[in-house]
Amino acid sequence: MPALVSVCIPAYNNADTISDTITSVLTCDYKNLEVILVDDHSDDGTYEVARAFCDERLKVFKNEKNLGMAGNWNRCLSLCTGTYVRLLCGDDRIDPDLISMEVAVLESVPSVVMVSSDTAFVNKAGEVVGHYDRYRGKRSALRPILKLVRGEPYVTEVYDESHRFLGKEIVRYSFFTRDYLGAPLANLFRREVAGAFDKDFSYIIDYDFFVDIALKGDVYVIPEKKNYFMLRDLSNTAKVLSGSDGAAYLAEHKRLVEKYGDRLGMGAFGRCLSVMIRRVTIVMGGLYLRKRESHG
Repeated sequence: MPALVSVCIPAYNNADTISDTITSVLTCDYKNLEVILVDDHSDDGTYEVARAFCDERLKVFKNEKNLGMAGNWNRCLSLCTGTYVRLLCGDDRIDPDLISMEVAVLESVPSVVMVSSDTAFVNKAGEVVGHYDRYRGKRSALRPILKLVRGEPYVTEVYDESHRFLGKEIVRYSFFTRDYLGAPLANLFRREVAGAFDKDFSYIIDYDFFVDIALKGDVYVIPEKKNYFMLRDLSNTAKVLSGSDGAAYLAEHKRLVEKYGDRLGMGAFGRCLSVMIRRVTIVMGGLYLRKRESHG
């Protein structure tokens, strides 16, 4: 039997979008799923909408009190039992063939701890207003040779060795360019290597979580837009890109650099440079998104 995949949906006041999110998972061509939806004490009927679905793979819970982002996301993780896990927020979606593609890689290449795919930004009407591509770094000429020496299998159709990267390589490159790992919907990961979401982070809580996973092995990147991130006016992403919460985001990035700096071999200059570059990418990201919206 195929490996069990857990799709965790932490939801809060998503009554207007939760049906589309759940449907995008339940209609996937990969069927050995459990969907763990935890409503964080919403007051808009999110729980009732989710409970109306009739599918034994969907398990719906509601917190007795609001746990906040980290608390709710961690509760989702504690309830899932799958070999592989994805977190999908209550207004996001994935393509029907994405999980099958990801599982094929994880099942065949043990060194891969996480599979990522490119993201399309959509507005409330479902229109694509931008995109976010994952890591496209250069490959070492030795990697194909090492693959043959290790005797690793070649997974036809869905696997391309040139799309596998050392997690540490992606993390280090991300710290000096832009976040290639954040956004929960973009990643399917091995549950056995995952830690917990750190409550000390708000804006980059997902980035921190996936950095920790990536440093434990390889990351495979599917260079296709297979997941859809909804931009809302009140979301953390929207606030950062608009500039209103940029300072708070930068403060968190600085804590992130201090947290992993030693493991990445970053000195004082490198840590300062990482924060400076992140400041620039926030500004550029906001300008790019506003330009796409104005032409949408």
